Amino acid sequence: MLYTGVLIKMQTEFLEPIQYYLVFENDFIHVNQLLNKTIDIKLIGHQCLSCGLNKPIYRQGFCKTCFFDKPFAGDWIMRPELSTAHLGKEDRDIDYETKVQLQPHIVYLANSSNVKVGVTRKSQVPTRWIDQGAHEAVEIVEVPNRYLAGITEVALKDYVADKTNWRTMLKNDIKDEDLLEWKQKLKAYIPEEALPYFIEDNTETHIKFPVEQYPEKLKSLNLSKTPHYSGKLVGIKGQYLIFEDNTVFNVRSNEGSVVELTV
Repeated sequence: MLYTGVLIKMQTEFLEPIQYYLVFENDFIHVNQLLNKTIDIKLIGHQCLSCGLNKPIYRQGFCKTCFFDKPFAGDWIMRPELSTAHLGKEDRDIDYETKVQLQPHIVYLANSSNVKVGVTRKSQVPTRWIDQGAHEAVEIVEVPNRYLAGITEVALKDYVADKTNWRTMLKNDIKDEDLLEWKQKLKAYIPEEALPYFIEDNTETHIKFPVEQYPEKLKSLNLSKTPHYSGKLVGIKGQYLIFEDNTVFNVRSNEGSVVELTV
């Protein structure tokens, strides 16, 4: 079976285990059904996720022009503490920024390779945790805008990591943590403006991924360097496809790539 389309991050369904879907313009692929099958991936071009042109991808699936011009690639995306819509100040497009920044946001703890703090829109729970390959997570605060979430994350990352070690996550070289205990320990460091939004009573969310074989020595597949690859799919975790030969493919970091998939 041959599928052709532009890679965007896999859609997920919060079941046990997580269900994954690749969505192309004319195809909808249930990736879990490809486990234990050989997949052939071939890069045939690029398509910017914003302008749609066949231009080199710069970052996050966007060409260089769109990355520096479009509101959905502003610095506040990666650094929520830079959000300014709550002040009525525009970065690139105040209408877009108001829509995204002035909605409920969650600051959370997740354990994918180690305990880390992160920020996501409330509407993206638990999708954000799934995309990070976290096997457990818990909300700390629910605030009304992205700025408050951002300054909370900045304050807490002095005491806990803010990044996932993707190699550890993919090898499943992890240990369970009491995230509720971590949450209570970190409460003392939450900024005063965000403290009223602290979530007192909640439980950990546990996530199971469809992985039959974890890699021992990782080989990362980058389509710009290796435009043609074939391997047997043995697992899916985070936004990674895991193959029998220890090759791992980060779908999200290859967004904007136009590929042919043969199963």
